[in-house]
Amino acid sequence: MSKTTKQFQTEVQQLLDLVIHSLYSNRDIFLRELISNASDAIDKIRFESHSNENLLEGNSDWKIKLIPDKDAGTLTIRDNGIGMGMAEVEENIGTIARSGTKAFMQALKDKSAGDSPELIGQFGVGFYASFMVADRVVLETRKPGAPEAGCRWESIGDGSYTVEEITKEQRGTEITLHLKEEFKEYLDEWKIRSIVKKYSDYIQYPVVMDITRSETPKGVDGKEIEGAGTIEKTEEQTLNSMKAIWTRPKSEVTEEEYQEFYKHISHDFENPFSTIHFSAEGISEFKALLYLPAKKPFDLFMSDRKKGLQLYVKRVFITDHCEELIPDYLRFVKGVVDSSDLPLNVSREILQEDVQIKRIQKNLVGKVLSTLAESKEKSFNDYVTFWKEFGPVLKEGLHFDYANKEKLQELVLFESTATEAGAYTSLKEYAERMPASQQEIYYITGDNRAALETSPHLEVFKAKGYEVLFMTDPVDEWVVQSLQEYKEKKLKAVDRGDLDLDSEEEKKEKEAKQEEARKEYGDLLSFIKGQLESSLKDVRLSKRLTDSACCLVADEYGMNANMERILKAMNQPVPESKRVLELNPNHPIIRVMADIFKGNQQDSRLNDYAELLYDQALLTEGSPIKDPLRFTRLVSDLMVKAAR
Repeated sequence: MSKTTKQFQTEVQQLLDLVIHSLYSNRDIFLRELISNASDAIDKIRFESHSNENLLEGNSDWKIKLIPDKDAGTLTIRDNGIGMGMAEVEENIGTIARSGTKAFMQALKDKSAGDSPELIGQFGVGFYASFMVADRVVLETRKPGAPEAGCRWESIGDGSYTVEEITKEQRGTEITLHLKEEFKEYLDEWKIRSIVKKYSDYIQYPVVMDITRSETPKGVDGKEIEGAGTIEKTEEQTLNSMKAIWTRPKSEVTEEEYQEFYKHISHDFENPFSTIHFSAEGISEFKALLYLPAKKPFDLFMSDRKKGLQLYVKRVFITDHCEELIPDYLRFVKGVVDSSDLPLNVSREILQEDVQIKRIQKNLVGKVLSTLAESKEKSFNDYVTFWKEFGPVLKEGLHFDYANKEKLQELVLFESTATEAGAYTSLKEYAERMPASQQEIYYITGDNRAALETSPHLEVFKAKGYEVLFMTDPVDEWVVQSLQEYKEKKLKAVDRGDLDLDSEEEKKEKEAKQEEARKEYGDLLSFIKGQLESSLKDVRLSKRLTDSACCLVADEYGMNANMERILKAMNQPVPESKRVLELNPNHPIIRVMADIFKGNQQDSRLNDYAELLYDQALLTEGSPIKDPLRFTRLVSDLMVKAAR
């Protein structure tokens, strides 16, 4: 195949423009990203070679070599990892098929230069950091197989790139950066050493470089020979310690080392929210170094997102996405687990069924949840910051992880009628504030707090001083199906079923009034129900309204308006359901309608008012009305009549 020139995908070119134009204040990260990519490539071929030794081609002397050439002005990063084929090169570099690209570029535009460095790895575009310091990048690579299957990719970042087949003797990837004049310092030994030490000291493969020193020849006695002059001696030196950070005692690891290792494995340039480093002994022996991120990644809710922890067995890399080690609701956790019990040839089937893996997972989940509980107890404000990022994901555990349900109950937070906007309360705090007369924990679900605060369903609770939790995450509709009670107090939706908030004495007094109202308005209720029979299940007098004229209420276990909206947004079928229209017997409009009904049951205004009440109830719950034109005409007519 001859050399072919191609254009970058539009999004990639926009991305390159942003990178090249100095959006990153810390340019050193380009080398860290390339070394990290090389390490990943070696990890992959080691894993693949467990099932096919021929992939090694007799080359298993793992290392990442840095080759500075001051005469040519180039810095080369070479590895003997898995390499790439032509199609992979074009897919991974020429185009970006990931749905997060636009989000990444928008995030770049929204950040100032000083805040930008943490973004580059988070979106999987670390390779492009090369163009911060280089005006030309050449990549040569080959997968295991025939030497003629190599590929060369080259670009000056001008909107195009060239690809061609080459003959490459060694498997792996070699990236040569032609450095811009102002960045030639990256060819200096001290600069390269400092970057590797800071960012890549923990890489488990040697990061090596040829070092040349001038020496004076020595005699057999070990003393320098006078007058012999000097000779230059070159030797390959390893720049990193390669000591797995998770195998070291906690007391020997600095906070900076923990943070740098987190950035290496997560490609997140912000420091983690929390670090969990521990060893387990006994029935199951393993070491773990886990991190809780401070910010959620852009793809947290994407179905094709890679998740799971890195798994090692006796320090031998197995996989970088072991989903079996951590449940899905903790998919944001990053880190490494090194087991002493699993076989080195562990397979995917073994991972799914192995008892040891299940024991390790139980330990890891317990440690993460206890760390979060400690943070909530000791640094509540910091925990709230974390919760705003990962709360919706953590709450999934209440539905799926029955074994840890009680622990998770103590971790969940909600806004409520007793908190200011943006402030949170726990179930424990809610329960402690409950008046003696309150028997249940009340909540309401919806899109946002602002909409819920004006809901007519809250009126009686405000009047009685009962706190109501605001549940505004879509997952909450499923959470409450599992979280049915807390500390023997049942959770009750304020927009479902009937209400029983009164003491026995209050019930007797109100029941007498309700009976009187039913007698007075019974025929009117039957009339309204008949007019709206196709849309409503029933029409009844309300116990929850104190100011509003009406509201819609679902059955105790029925589907409310919020659940319907969520299912529609997910393109899921919505089962047909009818709700109950509740009317406030103390509202003037009900009295007016009753008077009209007594005077003339055929009065056309009754049908209009009934439809207006139903549409009003739909609007207050956030649902669309069926005939907006008729609604606006009726309202306009009423306004004209009122003005006369």
